[in-house]
Amino acid sequence: MPPASLSGLAAPAPAVAPRTGTGHAFGTFGELLQGALPAPDSDFLVTFPLARWATAVFRPAPEERAVRVVPGHKGKSRRVAEAVLAALGETGGGLLELGGDLPEGKGMASSSADLVATVRAVGAAFGRTFTPAQTEAFLRGVEPADGVMYDEIVCFHHRAVRLRRRLGTLPPLALVAHDEGGQVDTVAHNRTAKAIGTAERHEYARLLDRLTGAVATGDLPAVGEAATRSAELNGRRRARAGFAELRALCREVDGHGLVLAHSGTLLGVLLDAQDPELDGKAEHIRAGCAPLGGEVSVHRALGAGDDWAPGPHPATQAAAPTTHRLEI
Repeated sequence: MPPASLSGLAAPAPAVAPRTGTGHAFGTFGELLQGALPAPDSDFLVTFPLARWATAVFRPAPEERAVRVVPGHKGKSRRVAEAVLAALGETGGGLLELGGDLPEGKGMASSSADLVATVRAVGAAFGRTFTPAQTEAFLRGVEPADGVMYDEIVCFHHRAVRLRRRLGTLPPLALVAHDEGGQVDTVAHNRTAKAIGTAERHEYARLLDRLTGAVATGDLPAVGEAATRSAELNGRRRARAGFAELRALCREVDGHGLVLAHSGTLLGVLLDAQDPELDGKAEHIRAGCAPLGGEVSVHRALGAGDDWAPGPHPATQAAAPTTHRLEI
């Protein structure tokens, strides 16, 4: 890929000796909404930022001419690191190490988070920071990407790697999620997914308008309704085992709605993170999911008042019996 342009950057920072740079990027719990709008090439998604992160550490090696990456299969992150180095005018290489707590193939934007964390780590090694729009430019052409370079909920054209609209943040929320197991290759899924028809495109446009207003006003039932409808529509392209059961469980615990990893394996019930009955509701959902197999886990979304970098975050308290894997 050609090096991304650094035009529009602030005046270059004073030269600094290369040093180890670290970058982080949060993942998502699937998408609040994903579909396509009536205009051509208008596939989009609405992010749902999650309090789980990818971490990249870049150790420059000016005497080398290549970037080495660990784990070795993270070739896309290597390409992005090379693009950042080229844009900075650096001719050396280095070692890029990727980690964090975002599992692959689950629909939690692990790949996008790796790429964004890589941009930040390589920049940090040379005393530079990049805006979200500049970060988009580095990712564009590598693969479809989520908008995890923005510290809020955004509507994002994931195929074009371009922001459409900032939506804002929501109050602290939790998700009690069922994982059906296995992994989904997001790129392959996007390549083979059935086309979205005209009538559905107009419905997605209405859902996006409704969701935008709901996030702006903090209308959580409306957020849940839009997310549930998106999950329902997605079933026409990829059937989700257990959808009916999770929907019934959502009603039983007075959840706001369902949130789906549209190209992943997770389906979650949306609840208030500070609900005093969250423990019991999580246990009820776990028990209800037992016939489905898989695992149940509890996650915390990033919202208003949060520090969107890794660190101590308010715990999502939920019962964690031995048969229930708790993730916060």
